[in-house]
Amino acid sequence: MSITNMSRGYDLEDRTLRFAKEVIAFVGSLPRTMANVETSRQLIRAAGSVGANYIEANESLGKKDFCMKVRISRREAKESRYWLQLVESGEGDRTAQEKLIQEATELMKIFGAILRNSQ
Repeated sequence: MSITNMSRGYDLEDRTLRFAKEVIAFVGSLPRTMANVETSRQLIRAAGSVGANYIEANESLGKKDFCMKVRISRREAKESRYWLQLVESGEGDRTAQEKLIQEATELMKIFGAILRNSQ
C-alpha cells in the first residue's frame, strides 16, 4: 500500500469511527419504544461493524482477505442505512437521522469504489 493510500485509509478509519459515535449519540436521543430498543441494538452493532471491518481490511494478509473485509464493511453500511430508515425518531431527530442515512450511503459508495479499484 502506498503512502497516499495509507493516509486515505486512516482518514476512512476516522470517518467510520465518527459515524459509529454519531449513531450511538443519535440512538441515545430516540424515544424509548419497544421497537426502537430492538432496532437501536441492531443499528449500533451494524454501525460499529463498518469501521471494525475496515480496520481489519487494512491489516489483511492479502488482496482476497482485504476485499472480503471491505465487502463486509459495505454490507454493514447498507445494513446501518436500513436500520436508520426503520427507527422511529422524534421531530427534532429527523435531521440527524437523514444525515446519518446520507453518511451510510456515502460509505457504501466509498467501499464499493475501493472494491472496484482493488480487483
